[in-house]
Amino acid sequence: MVIFRPTATESSDSRPSADDFAPLALAELDAAQPEEMKRRTESFESYVIRQTRPSTLPSVPVEGAVWKSGILEELRNPRPKGPVAQRIVCSSDDRENWLAERRRGITATDAARLATPTSVRSVASDKVYGNSFSGNAFTDFGRQREPVIADWVLQEHGIAACGLLFRSADNPRHLATPDGLAEWGDEVVLAEIKTVNKPWKRIPRNYLRQVWWQQYVLGAERTLFVWERHENFVVQDAEPKSVWIDRDDAEIAKLVTLADEVLARVKHGA
Repeated sequence: MVIFRPTATESSDSRPSADDFAPLALAELDAAQPEEMKRRTESFESYVIRQTRPSTLPSVPVEGAVWKSGILEELRNPRPKGPVAQRIVCSSDDRENWLAERRRGITATDAARLATPTSVRSVASDKVYGNSFSGNAFTDFGRQREPVIADWVLQEHGIAACGLLFRSADNPRHLATPDGLAEWGDEVVLAEIKTVNKPWKRIPRNYLRQVWWQQYVLGAERTLFVWERHENFVVQDAEPKSVWIDRDDAEIAKLVTLADEVLARVKHGA
């Protein structure tokens, strides 16, 4: 949000008009933020599995950015400025091009399915012949809620929404579009957002594979995994729940091997 305050020329005993207010730049919060963030989030219901760490741990950017009036959209969707900026393929706003580029490579959505030889054949077949699935009520609801949840992630964790398709430094056909991305000094931090219609005891394995693939493509060491529960498309959580998922290079190596098998099959017509 943009914060306003009276201009310095205003006297304390006069009533300000709309013209007397000047935008106040948004900057990194003071050193008390980690403790405050921890206090606000201690009551969150959360859980930890081997690959995760509680999201209540402070996640303050190493370097804060000052945002001037008139570029609020840049605050919500900043364009990366670090090394990953050189690996941007396109924006999801250019949907036709975005879909075309995704068809040429292996995305995090594809990687989420890669677990067995059968899944390799299935993903390769979809790449060659196409997939008839175009969405349903659940995916439509997820697209509707994602911007709202993304604003919460930005406010609470400082990770902005991301609609950019990236390629891996190792293979230009290894691709990913993370839901959120932040550059904290030299560290790239990601966010993944889900809407679910039932309680979870653990993060489903396919979602973990999706997260690990994104970490591989972007060179990230951790991802804030965020989810919101609904029943019959009525949101049940006062606030989203979240955990940190650490990078797992052993799992990533398996995914890269399976992804290259898919690309080899695509090359020979599946």
